[in-house]
Amino acid sequence: MQALDAETRERQQRTRLTALIVACALFMQNLDSTVIATALPTMAHDFGIEPVRMNVALTSYLLSLAVFIPASGWMADRFGARTVFRAAIAVFTVGSVLCGRANSLDFLVFARIFQGIGGAMMVPVGRLLLLRTAPKSEVVAAMAWLTMPALIGPVVGPPLGGLIVTYTTWRWVFDINVPVGLIGMVLVTMFVKDVREGTKARLDGRGLMLSGLALSALMIGLETAGRGMVETWVTIAVIGLGILAGLGYVLHANRHPAPLLDFTLLRIPTFLVSVFAGSLFRVGVGAVPFLLPMMLQVGFGRSAAESGMITFASSAGAIVMKPAALTALRRFGFRDTLFWNSIISAALLAICAAFRPTWPAAAIYAALLIGGFFRSLQFTAYNSMAYADVPRERMSAATSLYSTIQQVSLTLGVSMGAAVLTLSMRALDHTVPALVDFTWAFIAVALCALIAAPATLLMPREAGEEMSGHKTPRRQA
Repeated sequence: MQALDAETRERQQRTRLTALIVACALFMQNLDSTVIATALPTMAHDFGIEPVRMNVALTSYLLSLAVFIPASGWMADRFGARTVFRAAIAVFTVGSVLCGRANSLDFLVFARIFQGIGGAMMVPVGRLLLLRTAPKSEVVAAMAWLTMPALIGPVVGPPLGGLIVTYTTWRWVFDINVPVGLIGMVLVTMFVKDVREGTKARLDGRGLMLSGLALSALMIGLETAGRGMVETWVTIAVIGLGILAGLGYVLHANRHPAPLLDFTLLRIPTFLVSVFAGSLFRVGVGAVPFLLPMMLQVGFGRSAAESGMITFASSAGAIVMKPAALTALRRFGFRDTLFWNSIISAALLAICAAFRPTWPAAAIYAALLIGGFFRSLQFTAYNSMAYADVPRERMSAATSLYSTIQQVSLTLGVSMGAAVLTLSMRALDHTVPALVDFTWAFIAVALCALIAAPATLLMPREAGEEMSGHKTPRRQA
């Protein structure tokens, strides 16, 4: 018994150590995304462009993730998860250096795409390392350990970004990734076990080309839709190209023995609901890092430092939630937690539409803090439940498909927020975004998050019991 307990403790310690090391990479990525969101208005001024156009600095990175993530599972199996994870951190760090040297939006977009190549391998392969280390009964706890340090990035990011932009230069927003990346590579080399399933299959090059073309064309088309950036026929043609490439990939995947994105995983009910409902929720929430800092700076007239000190409350709420995630899921189960939490999260997101400069600071802080609490619970539940019923030998394919759809959803969120903001400006004849424009944008994304609630009812009440520890009462025959 003592030997068994010692073995269990050793396994738990190994899981936690792997989670914390992987979290270094997530910390770097989340710090980067939240710091840049606060710095966008200042960067727009330096580049001599309208602030609303700076959303491409966010979407180009997310688009790069969506295009290259499909290859992450194959890369991890072919070259080893540890090797790929370490190399991805290096690429991300070099990309950060390039971003800090940008002198135009075009160069920044190029650097963000390069940075995204590293991120595309870093996050899903890191999650794969954790999933292969932890047994299913410990996955929810492991996800909480994984995201706790990673959430420090969003907490530190907004105020740090505001201070950097206000008192130094926005270029340091990217340069701060360098020491974190170097430390992460050292920790991976020293402590992370190399985990690989092994594969003799060749990289599905045609699938990567078709999926990349489909995702990039659709994202670009949606990014330009209704915003006057290009002629309408160009937008329609690009979206049409994306749809054709997507259909081409589906036909290709049905014939290929090991496609990069294996849609047969959607036959697993828990994975399907995590993808479908989770995507709707992420589209709504994905717009917040773009809309909130811009509303505070452009709409409220706050400085970047003041904006950062306010927006950090949302991430602080997420940290408060993490210890409660396992308790909530054990008490209510995945289905009930996701259903009711979707409604609560959407309502709290809609409250942001009513923010005005006359609101007491405490009220804004409270709304963001509570909203961050419930949104973080939702993400933890989705990210855990997705792999509840996935066989170990298909875990690489599952992380590739889930991470790809996850990033597409976040990209759509930024594009949707920017599109509604632009449409409102045009309808109301505003040359710069006004508070009412932000109101409509927040209402739109809140409605999208709300639609995720009924979608969670598609799975059985007892779904994911092995992970959550929740025991659904069984009806008598």
